[in-house]
Amino acid sequence: MKNENILADIKSKSLKEARAEIDAILSKLERQDTNLEESKNDYRRLMELNKHIDELFKKKFKEFKKKKWSKKN
Repeated sequence: MKNENILADIKSKSLKEARAEIDAILSKLERQDTNLEESKNDYRRLMELNKHIDELFKKKFKEFKKKKWSKKN
């Protein structure tokens, strides 16, 4: 999924904020007292957060590569 398909409220999160929400969702999903529909929604949110984090890492990696390349030349 491309970054533009990620929800705006997720897209605006920092890596630390996204990670904290993922931890909260995982804790919630591990409990036995959640219903299926709520769990499905939480899982979808979890996947969106994961995609956002992946995009953040890709962006940082590109920046790192660019800096490394410019130092060589």
